[in-house]
Amino acid sequence: MTAMLQTPQPKTPGPKTPRPKTPLPKDRKREAPGPVRFDDGRNARAKLGFVLVPNDQLVEEDMVRMAPPGVSTYFSRARMPHEISTGSLAQLADSLAETAGRILPDDALDVVCLACTSGTVAVGEARVREELNRGAPNARATSLMGSVHKALEALNVRKLAVATPYAEELTENVVRYLHDAGFDITAYAGLNLDYDSEMVRVTPEFLLEFGASIDTADADAVLISCSALRSLEIVDALEQKIGKPVVVSNQAMMWNCLRLAGIEDRIEGYGALLRDL
Repeated sequence: MTAMLQTPQPKTPGPKTPRPKTPLPKDRKREAPGPVRFDDGRNARAKLGFVLVPNDQLVEEDMVRMAPPGVSTYFSRARMPHEISTGSLAQLADSLAETAGRILPDDALDVVCLACTSGTVAVGEARVREELNRGAPNARATSLMGSVHKALEALNVRKLAVATPYAEELTENVVRYLHDAGFDITAYAGLNLDYDSEMVRVTPEFLLEFGASIDTADADAVLISCSALRSLEIVDALEQKIGKPVVVSNQAMMWNCLRLAGIEDRIEGYGALLRDL
């Protein structure tokens, strides 16, 4: 009779014996020099929170670059599909509150902002603010597109030329939003790009040419839309080239967030909006 082979069963590990603590040399312990001294920290003037789309690669660096002393910027990323489309952007609404709540959960933000132009258009400004305030109830809620709207009004713009990196559908959605908000669109064009990974590689030199090419004689200003473009780097140069104000997404967003926080600093190097208003 053939014997049955027994498969060895793995042994259940028993409780680990705790390691003895290494004794510390008592003669090396020191006392702190008196009571701890505190100041107001790096964010004494304002704490600005930004909700980003998952693949954003520029907003964090741009906001830190523009923030004046005493103002700190904090970030978290919402959920949405990879491709940038009206349908995927509309799904941002489902995670805005949760994402806003992850930004400094044990402290209070002064301002919280959705850092996506086309996302604001897809979700709707009122819904964006409502969801952000569910997660950050003590903060003033705003959005990138709302910031652009306020910036254009502050510059007394009525007629506007618009440049975007988006595919045709999203470009038309942004232009329609601006038109419905009361702006006369003198010209517009998009670059037909679908992904942030493409948008962030558009060269500043091209953006300077693109912005100048979309300008019209009767436009009060040029808008270069989208937080994923390196347009912050060419705002001053484009204003000098066309002789009128230029609004770009991240510049407008920082300007609006600062003003909502009560910060009135004038900042050089990023166009008339931050320099003069």
